[in-house]
Amino acid sequence: MQLRPEQLASQLKKQLLPVYVVSGDEPLLVQEASDLIRQHARQQGCTEREVIDASPKNFDWQEILSSATSMSLFSERKLVEIRLPSGKPGAAGSKALCTYVDIAGPDDVLLLIAGKIDKQSMSSKWVKTLDKKGAVMQLWPIGARELPRWLQQRVANADMSIDPDALQLLSDRVEGNLLAAVQEVEKLKLLSENSNISAKDVTEAVSDNARYNLFEMVDSALRGDTTASLRMLHGLRGEGTEPAVVLWALTREIHTLQQVQAARQKGQAMQQALRDQRVWNNRMQMMQNACERHNPTALANIVDIAAKADGSIKGFADGKPWDNLESLILALSSSTTTAAQ
Repeated sequence: MQLRPEQLASQLKKQLLPVYVVSGDEPLLVQEASDLIRQHARQQGCTEREVIDASPKNFDWQEILSSATSMSLFSERKLVEIRLPSGKPGAAGSKALCTYVDIAGPDDVLLLIAGKIDKQSMSSKWVKTLDKKGAVMQLWPIGARELPRWLQQRVANADMSIDPDALQLLSDRVEGNLLAAVQEVEKLKLLSENSNISAKDVTEAVSDNARYNLFEMVDSALRGDTTASLRMLHGLRGEGTEPAVVLWALTREIHTLQQVQAARQKGQAMQQALRDQRVWNNRMQMMQNACERHNPTALANIVDIAAKADGSIKGFADGKPWDNLESLILALSSSTTTAAQ
């Protein structure tokens, strides 16, 4: 069945399905949906969880078939979690997924966490097979128009209310970064003297931000301020921030730069390309400057560094994660000439 995000909680309360596909490129939404499924799976006796990373190019899809036929060591039920960042399993993966649902134990649960599945793939045999056995849920990014309503719901979920001007101020503050939005709501819950959030509360909370802010670091790199961005990177490391979170924040903007560069090469105007990528007005100039600093060759080099950082974080590439993140900051914040070396 096709499942909307707002339907997930009520569906899980009714029945734990044997298959869930969670697809999207907004990390926070994907994580929260996956966590909810994991929680209900544990409650229903899936105390064993097997995680399979299907992202490597040389991944052997026979691994998931072996998992389907192996007995659980610690419980009668298990949760098999397959991670497919590309959203495209290929021919071998498609066949393996279809076979998996036929041979898996009746009590086991499959959770496939995928990147964005495109329209063509949604009509493929593997998606239809998993959809028939369970639920497929696509998570779309929260746009500028939808953000205030989404934020208002998050505030309500925290048992609070928010004034209209405070809601607009908060929306402007987080600029579409959902992780930052969640952090701000949690902070407001702690700092507010009552259950209603005012514009004053938002202003005071913003001024009380942590010294080393993740998104400030990214913006500093985009502006070309190498010294400030490296200082904040080191501060984030000292505060115990996970390197994967730092990489996510950086690659999110790098991906935007790639899309803008591609549109520019097709003849689209810079401002229109930025608007198409849902870049907020107050970030337009900063992103434009970053695009102008990095030509396609330099940007490709930055993407390679990001891939190396990702590999080191996941343990299949050389180098230390924080060293590679530092190299990524240096490349992103530098001029085209330096970045392309």
